[in-house]
Amino acid sequence: MPSKYQKGENPVTTSCSEQPSKPGATVLFVRVLLLLLLASAVAGCGGDSAASTDSDVAAAKKAVPTCVAGSTRPVGSARRSYAAVVQERAQAYRKPGSTRFASFGPENVNGVPTVFAVLAKRVDRACVVQWYRVQLPLKPNGSTGWVRASEVALAPVTTRIEVDLSERRVTLFDHGRRVLSATAAIGAPQTPTPTGRYYVNQRLVPADASGPFGPGAIGISAFSNVLTGWTQGGPIAIHGTNRPDLLGQAVSNGCIRVRNDLLRRLFDRTLAGTPVTVRA
Repeated sequence: MPSKYQKGENPVTTSCSEQPSKPGATVLFVRVLLLLLLASAVAGCGGDSAASTDSDVAAAKKAVPTCVAGSTRPVGSARRSYAAVVQERAQAYRKPGSTRFASFGPENVNGVPTVFAVLAKRVDRACVVQWYRVQLPLKPNGSTGWVRASEVALAPVTTRIEVDLSERRVTLFDHGRRVLSATAAIGAPQTPTPTGRYYVNQRLVPADASGPFGPGAIGISAFSNVLTGWTQGGPIAIHGTNRPDLLGQAVSNGCIRVRNDLLRRLFDRTLAGTPVTVRA
């Protein structure tokens, strides 16, 4: 315990001849001071337990997130989006828990993982995600539905693609920065490329890299609005070409063609779930 005396002062002492039967004023003062210090120490070490406990509980309540049960929140940003990968099976509903209208396995008809683009999430009171609103690779173009969070796994995506039909150009962005731009061939007037907001739902490698699809095809969740009798409903893709002389023209059946070397670069950087915007 620190001394109650200032530097340069001396304590009052008692002569050897004095009787110690009655404590002097100094001794009484020291005892009172000790009692005060002891009481202060007890309070500081948890003596006021009720007040301390109340503040701890209040802090703990603030640390636990709470949400309005059933509330919906957007997912992703301009620089980051999310893909929902089907685990074993996923059912799509018009509304959470209502009418089921589609069912998906872990792989699509081409043998690649089934992926959705995540648009929003629905949470419970503890802010735990129960449902995801997703864009689906179905007709009509832009179809959406709700899937249970337990049936999919989320993966972040930092890329996005813009297709400008009037400019005949495909541009790839990563983390919001333009990293690649290519001249493209687009749909002919009688088989136009459909405009809208889509996402990359599959990435395919043709058996013949010298064929009409080039070394790869980046399938998007869009379908031709006129080629209804085509296999799988006339799906749209960004792919390579064996006719580079036609790039920059409106000559395809709705797909978007780019030079083969640029397609390889696009293919390597574009993951399933990448948002794709096609504008006129």
